Amino acid sequence: MVFLVLAAGLWWLTGSLWLAAVPVALAAFFLWFFRDPERTIPSEPGLVVSPGDGKVTETAAIHTPDGPRQRISIFLSVFNVHVNRAPIAGVLTSVRYQKGQYLNAMNPASADENEQNVATVRGEDGVEVTFKQIAGLLARRIVFNCREGDTVERGQRVGLIKFGSRVNVILPAEAEVRVRVGQRVKGGASVLAAMPQGERS
Repeated sequence: MVFLVLAAGLWWLTGSLWLAAVPVALAAFFLWFFRDPERTIPSEPGLVVSPGDGKVTETAAIHTPDGPRQRISIFLSVFNVHVNRAPIAGVLTSVRYQKGQYLNAMNPASADENEQNVATVRGEDGVEVTFKQIAGLLARRIVFNCREGDTVERGQRVGLIKFGSRVNVILPAEAEVRVRVGQRVKGGASVLAAMPQGERS
């Protein structure tokens, strides 16, 4: 609305449609950037869905203080939908915001050094999945709308990252990864991995 008022003011003051077109174009860009399309969420048990739209840049086995895990990294360019969604249904057992730098989100070091929000969801079967919203070179604000202790559904909207960024998903070691590097995924709709069924109480 501000950009449209500015456009009208410029046109009235200068009579130039070209000058008035600039704020109109900016308004159209921001409306497009903050789009929030509906998604069909997979309902099969044990699935982990992507928390964001983007391109898979890494699938790797990693070691953490809690033992072996698997990590999937997804790069969100400025052209992707930036609404983030919960990867599994469950309770948020931890939500931690960390200040940091604004390295290019394509740089693997951004996962540790950049501004980020780290959330862990524990499912009913005891499986824990952690996902990081990581700011990028252009991203200057991370939004997370849930609190520790909240219950979330698989694919539920939980926040967004403004402009280019990265999302990392940390999975149990036994998860069956179902994406490959270079694959494009959609938040809430694309399956990243599946957990073996009947192995946890």
